[in-house]
Amino acid sequence: MALYEHIFLARQDITAQQVDALVEHYKGVIESFGGKVGRIENWGLKSLTYRIKKNRKAHYALMDIDAPAAAIHEVERQMRINEDVLRYMTIAVEAHEEGPSAMLQKRDRDDRPRGDRPDRGPREGGFGDRPRSDREDRPRRPREDRA
Repeated sequence: MALYEHIFLARQDITAQQVDALVEHYKGVIESFGGKVGRIENWGLKSLTYRIKKNRKAHYALMDIDAPAAAIHEVERQMRINEDVLRYMTIAVEAHEEGPSAMLQKRDRDDRPRGDRPDRGPREGGFGDRPRSDREDRPRRPREDRA
């Protein structure tokens, strides 16, 4: 059996419990074909870059799958029919990643406190390092007459 990562986007107006029900339904389809679903991550409701079928947001879900190709074809066929699924993508991988995905790691990174970086001192002045009064010492460039 092959290894896959499968991500799908569900409509914004369904609840998180309905998204979980969709995941369980597709998990059942994969298991009925003799496959296994490993890690399941629900990334929650996120904004879309552009509108898809009049939706500005979508529920994102990721599944790590170990299944035959027929199971993937059946899941994708059912997702095409389901009106709650906006988009889906399945990628064949060599091995599944351990631990949380990059999207969940990003959320942890955003939780850190903001402020001055400890490795830099406080900024002085405006855009540059030198004060504005130093610029008056420069000689002016001659202006060329344009005909």
